[in-house]
Order: sequence, then structure tokens, then C-alpha cells
Amino acid sequence: MTPRMNYYTAAPDTIKAMIAAEEVAKNVSIPEALRELVKMRVTQINGCAFCLDMHALAARQAGVAQQKLDVLAAWWESPVFDDRERAALAWAEALTRIEQTGVPDADYQCLAAAFDERERVELTFVVTMINAWNRFAVGFRAVHPVHTDQDATA
Repeated sequence: MTPRMNYYTAAPDTIKAMIAAEEVAKNVSIPEALRELVKMRVTQINGCAFCLDMHALAARQAGVAQQKLDVLAAWWESPVFDDRERAALAWAEALTRIEQTGVPDADYQCLAAAFDERERVELTFVVTMINAWNRFAVGFRAVHPVHTDQDATA
């Protein structure tokens, strides 16, 4: 795949704004491991190899078990996810596929049972940010680096 452009150099002020918003997303009360799981799932849905590569490493560094990453695409069928993770992943999917789902009340009710109001807003912000990054990376065909086996497990 060939990149369409370098969006960082084409519009640096725009990307600076994205990076500033991402810094806010990094400092929310949602634990990093859960944030990375959500980012991975949203990115799977959006088909962004660049972001999958980046967030798989970040998820492992945040302590996410490899088994969770291995079965994430079918999280609803796996017993390795707890109630908070399930609620967050369902919410992330509903928001990412908003044109299909309309964000069902059932997903919101599960979210509200597992997260307080502040956490719901913060989780929604995390989902919004990764969806935005995916659109930049997929739209402009960002290409992830190729890692050695040692790099991929670091």
C-alpha cells in the first residue's frame, strides 16, 4: 500500500489539535488497559492496520493479556472479558457503527450500570478520538512499520 500523503506535514496545526485532544484522552479516569482494548476494537471495525499495529503494542504494554487481544474480534463470545469491558466494548461498537445501530438503549443501560457519568463521557471521548485517528490513517493510507518478532513483543 502506498500512502496518499503525510497529513502531519500537510496540515500541522490540525494535527496539533488532534494531538492535544489525544493528550486529554490519555489522562481520563478510564484505565489505560481498557482504553487500549476499546481502541483496538474500534480500529478492528474501521480496518486500520496502522492503528492496530500501534495499539496492539500499547495494549500489551498496558498489561492487556494476549488472549484478550486474540479473541477481541468476538469479545461477546469469550469469557475473558469482565462486565465493565463488555459494556465499554458494546458502547464503542454502537458509537462506531452509529449509522447501523442508532446506539441502542440496551447498550447505554449496560454502560450506565458499569460506569459513572464522568466515565461515560470520558469513554465516549476515547471512542471519538480513535474513530477520528482511524479516519486520518485509513483515508490517507498510513502504512505501519514492519517489526521484527522481537519488536512486536516489546
